[in-house]
Amino acid sequence: MRKRFTWFAATLVLIAFGLLMACSVKYAPNNDALLVSPSQGQAVMQSFSVDLQNGHVAQIYNVNGPPTPGIPTSVVLDPQGQHAYVVVQQNTVLPGSISGIATFNILSDGKLANVGHTLVPDARVLAIDSAGKFLFVATSSGSVYVFSIGANASLTEVGKPTSLPAQPGGQPPSASALAVTPTVYPSQFAYCSGITPPKTETLYVADSVNYLILTYAVSSSGNLQLIPFNQTSTSSGIPTGTVPSGVAVDPCNRFVYVSNAQPNNTISAYTICYGVSLTAACPSANFSLQPVAGVAPYPAGDSPGPLLVDPFGNYLYVVDQGSNQISGYKISSATGALTPFTGAPLATNLEPTAIAIRSDDSYMFVSNLNSANISEFAITPATGILTPLPPITSFNYPSGVAVK
Repeated sequence: MRKRFTWFAATLVLIAFGLLMACSVKYAPNNDALLVSPSQGQAVMQSFSVDLQNGHVAQIYNVNGPPTPGIPTSVVLDPQGQHAYVVVQQNTVLPGSISGIATFNILSDGKLANVGHTLVPDARVLAIDSAGKFLFVATSSGSVYVFSIGANASLTEVGKPTSLPAQPGGQPPSASALAVTPTVYPSQFAYCSGITPPKTETLYVADSVNYLILTYAVSSSGNLQLIPFNQTSTSSGIPTGTVPSGVAVDPCNRFVYVSNAQPNNTISAYTICYGVSLTAACPSANFSLQPVAGVAPYPAGDSPGPLLVDPFGNYLYVVDQGSNQISGYKISSATGALTPFTGAPLATNLEPTAIAIRSDDSYMFVSNLNSANISEFAITPATGILTPLPPITSFNYPSGVAVK
């Protein structure tokens, strides 16, 4: 009996030690990246510490929360990495849930704390500007909300929602993706040398029903004004391929890329009329778009969706959602033309939904909704080549990903 008790007590000590270790994951901002991902299965926010020397990942202890006030989807961090904003959707499985934006503080130890939420009917996607001044939220019913960001990540709606324009002979519009031009260029890198940052922003919105990209000038107060495609077209947006599903802006405000899902399975490329891009085709620096000359649109994998230009502006990465893989392209700094990486695209896990790249161009992360994990890749900045690392185990149905 005494031996059994001794064994039992020793087991308890080991369990307690294991729990203590699980609760004491250290996150050091100077040495580690912070990875944030919502879980639809548990309706909570997850955070992970990533060792920047080797990419090793440890989950920060937040098993019991913080909960989201609805089923979470996409997530963005503010530029300083102090707050997270998450799209949440009302669902009967979560009594009292709402549709809108949930806000979380990111604490010094990497844990998250719920700040509050803002109601936005049919919220679908969101984007934040490089200065952390505005949060843009688009809805599936064809509206764009703008919120000014105040103290403690508070959100104040700017004016009334902007309705996407109806198109002659078209269908009711639906916003599927957003991207905003940066007004702040990272000082530690010289890749935007010779290009003056604009004082105000431009917002690009994908209309997935009418196959268009719409361009909006953002005033200093956050109001939106539509910039027509041109003066002769009856359409207010520039044509894309079928079902535009992702939008990415080059960090130096030179190019915009749009993923077009089935049946096209392509990437459209556009020049931004600003800075060094001013030509006869782009006579005015109004941030309107012109198709990149040449062979665009470019072939992609099955059902390309989320896409990102790397922080140095050299490469484009596309999540091929139908084939569970990542495609990579080299960007011509002169023209914006794309050259696919040699070799086969790299595999993710099932149903990749979002992509994030750390600002130092060191690591890429892809959330896999149907695999309970997050794919991790090391990036070689000189070539853009990705090296797969072991996937990160997460809670069920990770729906988005962001990295600090």
